Amino acid sequence: MTKGFPMLLRVAERKSEPRIRPVGAWLLSLLTLLWLGLMAPAQADDETPTLMVFGDSLSAAYGIEQEEGWVSLLAERLGDRARVINASISGETTAGGAARLPDLLRQHDPQLVLLELGGNDGLRGLPPAQMRNNLTRMIEESQQAGAEVLLLGIDIPPNYGQAYRDAFTAVYYDLADEYALPLVPFLLENVALEAALMQRDGIHPTASAQPLILDNVWPELDAMLEEPARQE
Repeated sequence: MTKGFPMLLRVAERKSEPRIRPVGAWLLSLLTLLWLGLMAPAQADDETPTLMVFGDSLSAAYGIEQEEGWVSLLAERLGDRARVINASISGETTAGGAARLPDLLRQHDPQLVLLELGGNDGLRGLPPAQMRNNLTRMIEESQQAGAEVLLLGIDIPPNYGQAYRDAFTAVYYDLADEYALPLVPFLLENVALEAALMQRDGIHPTASAQPLILDNVWPELDAMLEEPARQE
């Protein structure tokens, strides 16, 4: 009797196997479906482009609340169309930006870079050729990282002399032509010459000017976001 017991146990095990396998397969299918459902939102999020604004005090909401700045207004207008990162710092020059940009590109991996630098170079009277070299470096590094670049230009006050102003603003046009970049020629169009829209320093826009700045940027940016390649 004792010799037959292991054999009976093995028979019982074999008989029970067909009942376990279907349940296991069903459970595995259910877990697979649940996993796919959880992964779907993450995949959708990955398709949302990251937009990085890389500028100076004009984009860093200097003298006003952060949520009033044009970059925050841009994030509100875009909604789910893009994730907006504001990497702007007040007082930033093109030299400082060129030093900071590589790490930010690696950290955020943006698909769009809004490059808004040069104003502080002009206010300091730095050589336009130096500004051009720094902007060139940032454009090329952004493109090598797989990002498209929207160049946001700026002007400087008339007291710097017409020759310097012409050389300064020409940098933006020349780079836009050379690298086939969309360009906003003057970020503060319809703002800079309106005293009511400028802070007391005469350099930084007020909170009420921020929607106008966004309107200056929007047409070029919206066209970039609507490109067919970005919809795939």
